[in-house]
Amino acid sequence: MSAGPHVSINAETLFTFGGVNITNSLLTSLIVSGAVILFALLVRLKLKKTHRPKGIQNFAEWLVESLYNLTYSVAGNVKKSRFFFPFIATFFLFIILNNWIGLLPGVSTIGIKKVETKPVKIEKETKVEVKAVEKKEIEGEHTLEDVEVKKEVPLEVHEEEVATEHEAKFIPLFRAGTADINTTLALALVSVFMVQLMGLKFAGASYLKKFFNFSNPIMFFVGILEVISEFAKIISFAFRLFGNIFAGEVLLAVISFLVPFLLPAPFYGMEIFVGFIQALVFAMLTLVFFNMATQHHDH
Repeated sequence: MSAGPHVSINAETLFTFGGVNITNSLLTSLIVSGAVILFALLVRLKLKKTHRPKGIQNFAEWLVESLYNLTYSVAGNVKKSRFFFPFIATFFLFIILNNWIGLLPGVSTIGIKKVETKPVKIEKETKVEVKAVEKKEIEGEHTLEDVEVKKEVPLEVHEEEVATEHEAKFIPLFRAGTADINTTLALALVSVFMVQLMGLKFAGASYLKKFFNFSNPIMFFVGILEVISEFAKIISFAFRLFGNIFAGEVLLAVISFLVPFLLPAPFYGMEIFVGFIQALVFAMLTLVFFNMATQHHDH
């Protein structure tokens, strides 16, 4: 375990597999993905036609019904709702589980110490031997005589890596996937890409008029602004989610290190709420953008 609070804005590499660096955030995201898939398989195996579902089926039906009703309340159309629902539910479940898994005991505190070899640069001076003539006083006399001597004159100074320094670095085994900018950026790219696909599927070629409209100069410049806004969505999605989750983890790490007992409890409650809100905001904004993209853009 680490001696102090571990804070790193970058996800640390645990090992390399097939030329791919497996980071602690990627490992956590894979565990979350596996948990969602396992949950779906268990529900499928226990699914029964009954008016009084029990246990895991009851929870699954409540979850699906809640998310579907939320989707329908925005889409307002059964066809659209059924098409949007799998994407919105996946975004919500993946993000909220990643947000909450960072609050579990041991996450970001249990890890390994990795010895790193750090090259040390030192300056080396290249010297050249030259001959020079100096005047020296002859013994017993006050006369000077020219004497040839050899001297080493510095030629150039350059840096060389001549030694290595070994440093033991603490690396947590797990880190919330949403506390890694790479994960949130990937989610943002998928979300905005799917928005374009939804627009093309439901609105057809008229969707492109949102970006390329040459009917008049004003609409042409509006199209340029629309293109810029799509890229702005990616930045907004990625940094909003990453900033909130990473800041929460740093806050909990510092508070838990300074005052380990009682004081962190309300902050954990706050982060549970923040994790839920951030997952809901991401899913809801994606849903709203899906619905907006399906509207016709002829006018």
